[in-house]
Amino acid sequence: MSVKSNYQHGSPSRTGVLLINLGTPDAPTAVALRPYLKEFLSNRRVIEMPRLIWWPILHGFILPFRPKKSAEKYAKIWMPEGSPLKVHTERQIKLLREALQTRLNNPPIVEYAMNIGKPSVATVLADMQAQGCERILVIPLFPQYAASSTAAAMDNVFAVLGKMRNQPAIRTVKHYYDHPGYIAALAQNVRDYWEVHGRPDKLIISFHGTPRSSLDKGDPYHCYCQKTGRLLAEALALQTEQYVVCFQSRFGRAQWLTPYTAVTLEQLGKAQTRRVDIVCPGFVSDCLETLEEIAIEAKHTFIQAGGQEFHYIPCLNERHDWIAAIADITCTHLQGWLDMGISEEAAQLSRKLALEMGAKN
Repeated sequence: MSVKSNYQHGSPSRTGVLLINLGTPDAPTAVALRPYLKEFLSNRRVIEMPRLIWWPILHGFILPFRPKKSAEKYAKIWMPEGSPLKVHTERQIKLLREALQTRLNNPPIVEYAMNIGKPSVATVLADMQAQGCERILVIPLFPQYAASSTAAAMDNVFAVLGKMRNQPAIRTVKHYYDHPGYIAALAQNVRDYWEVHGRPDKLIISFHGTPRSSLDKGDPYHCYCQKTGRLLAEALALQTEQYVVCFQSRFGRAQWLTPYTAVTLEQLGKAQTRRVDIVCPGFVSDCLETLEEIAIEAKHTFIQAGGQEFHYIPCLNERHDWIAAIADITCTHLQGWLDMGISEEAAQLSRKLALEMGAKN
């Protein structure tokens, strides 16, 4: 079944930009977490396990117990305005709109969606089409491409398009893990923090983990993370012994990408390392994985193991240099589109001709 679109002959065409983030529950409660986790963990890109094996685990062991535990974690980091991920994403979208309005004579419509939860990709795409978007640039907010994040978001987009009779033209951004503006913003973010708080003995560059099997199957995520880490270290003029790239958020018993962030921090703590700082370049907005897993749990791991001082460096969030970088990425991928909008005069003529030929509306 196709999704009906309210098309009018001769309507002015617009260009749109859709940024997609992972998603967030509506509230820090078990009731809100259950459908969120169910949708997330039911995605075949996220859990690459036969349904016959995974379904009993998900419904028999995870969904009955994990929502309550996850809700308790979310409650620790929930902001007055809502989920940190949603709050920061909304702020970024507002700033990106303003940046593009300053740069471009005919700025695009800029919206965001969550791959899991609200606002949904289907709802936002329908709204953008209703606003006249005949061309849409899709930018997943994951600097390092992974099948479980970027590809999952694009699957969602194309599933929605598959139900549309009148599809918009689509462009996509696969990654920007080595974009000069992104790397420069990461480096300046760290420098700004060090200028106020001093420097650590070791900088931990932590990325979200994925199963080792994804690398073996050809997923480039591990390589992209390593390059981002290396470029960031080079921008900060760090020697090899001054930093380490590692991976957090391990789930289940299977081997994931190593070294593990938690294990690395425990080892550094046992070695009586005085101070470690940790930054998470894979997240452009602070969220559960940075504010709770890293800033709270990882800190506890390091201090309990014997470390003395732990500093979490916030994500890029609303930094002006990050907004400038994502604006650069957007403008690069919009080349050739922004001058294609039909004028109102031409739209009226097209509408008149269409009606004379017997078209309805």
